Parts: sequence; structure tokens; C-alpha cells
Amino acid sequence: MHICCANCSLYPLKTLFSKGIDVKGLWLNPNIHPYTEYRMRLDSLQKLQKVWGLDIEYIDHYGLKEFLRAVVNREDNRCISCYSMRLEETAKTAKKMGLEGFTTSLLVSPYQKFDMIINVGKEMGKRYSIPFYFEDFRPGWKDGIRLSKELGLYRQKYCGCVYSEMERYLKK
Repeated sequence: MHICCANCSLYPLKTLFSKGIDVKGLWLNPNIHPYTEYRMRLDSLQKLQKVWGLDIEYIDHYGLKEFLRAVVNREDNRCISCYSMRLEETAKTAKKMGLEGFTTSLLVSPYQKFDMIINVGKEMGKRYSIPFYFEDFRPGWKDGIRLSKELGLYRQKYCGCVYSEMERYLKK
């Protein structure tokens, strides 16, 4: 499971574990900016990993340059590039590891483009011959928020990219 952050992973992980599905997490988020935000989210996931005993692979690369190159001049449609970057690597990694499928914690957030994530996931699944598991985890969004507060996890205030941070402040 691609993990965008500890908070968003809580409800999907609980749901998948309750179904008897073993989960190997993957941290890969070249979209997160600035570095201090990237680091706080990574540290929060590592804290959750210790508390819950999770199996997580980390691609700990602050990929700001790669992310910006992928979305330059397409800022209004940046999400598809962002989802594609992360889900392609997740599909490749899952296939290489011989896993039965892949998914993403992005499917829990009511702020993400749910249908776009599913379409990108299916496309990457076809490309790498590995099934994309999708489920609407959004009904558990508030449960995840509650649980993240109980666990004392860092709670971010925007999606992660520099553009979403800008939009957050422009709305005020």
C-alpha cells in the first residue's frame, strides 16, 4: 500500500487488516514540500510503524525537482501526474516483490480526486500486470482523524505539494 502519510493510512490499514489482508507499506512522496513538511510526515509514519509494528519500505527521497518537472505548465492538472508518479512506483515495487496487488492510502481522503486515483491505479495495474485494489475508505476519514489524535501523530494541513500549500493560504 502506497502511504501518503500516517494519518491517511490508519483507517485503510485497519480495514485491510480486519479482512485478513497482509499489508506491506511503501513511503514514496516526491510531491511533499517544503522539506520540513516532508520530514514531519515521514517521522510520523515511522512513529506509527513502531507503535503498530508495520512492515514499511521507504523510498526516502525528497523529490521536489522531479515533482516540479512533472507538473510544470500543468499546475491545474497536477494531481494526475502526482498520482501517476507514486502509483507507478508502487505497482512496480509490488510486482517486483511478488505481491498479490497494490493500493494507496489516498483513497481515504475526501480532498483527493477519488475517481482519478482509481483510474490511475487501474492503468498502472495493467501496465505492470498486478491488480489495483480499490475501496472507498472515505467513510472512515473521521475515524482516522480521531485515531491519529489519540496516537499523537503529526497532522498536516494541506495535501502536500507546494501548489496545495499556496491554495491553502490563498483561501484565507
